[in-house]
Amino acid sequence: MKSSGGRPRTPLDRHEWIEAAINILAEQGVQGMRVEVLAKNFGVTKGSFYWHFKDRQDLFSAVLQTWRDGRIRDINKQTIATPGNEREQLLHLIDVYGATRNRKGISIELAVREWARRDEQAAAIVAEVDAWRLECTRKLYLARGLSDDEARSRSVLLYAYVFGQSLMVCEGFDSRLADFKRWIADLIVHA
Repeated sequence: MKSSGGRPRTPLDRHEWIEAAINILAEQGVQGMRVEVLAKNFGVTKGSFYWHFKDRQDLFSAVLQTWRDGRIRDINKQTIATPGNEREQLLHLIDVYGATRNRKGISIELAVREWARRDEQAAAIVAEVDAWRLECTRKLYLARGLSDDEARSRSVLLYAYVFGQSLMVCEGFDSRLADFKRWIADLIVHA
């Protein structure tokens, strides 16, 4: 993120500030998203920040909106299934979101959720994203022939499992962990 030689690079755009703030959010939480820190990392003055943002709250709103839009775009992409392939899409969804390989994504998710515990705007965005997640998977379960109540229940179970197991470090628990995860995914998706 720093420019070479301490000199400003080409003019920064709003998107670059937002992406830098998201990276800081993942590493340090919302308290780390300070104008001074971002400007220093870019090798620019705070004036450059204020060219693109009214204030720090404007940056916060932009970060939340960017996170929201990215999550919804990804959810839409991950929950599209051709008719008859809903089971495979649900298993794919569990695999993608339950993978521990995306540490940055998990860090951002956790930071936004922590932020939401203390901020109404962040809480509203998280609630919107979670509702979208649950609704998209509910539709997949409905297409598989489940009742609305069971589709809703399994959607909650799917995400509870995905997020819960992504936070755990259980590789040393049993050498058959990969088999266990496949078995659990089959239970969640089974209809």
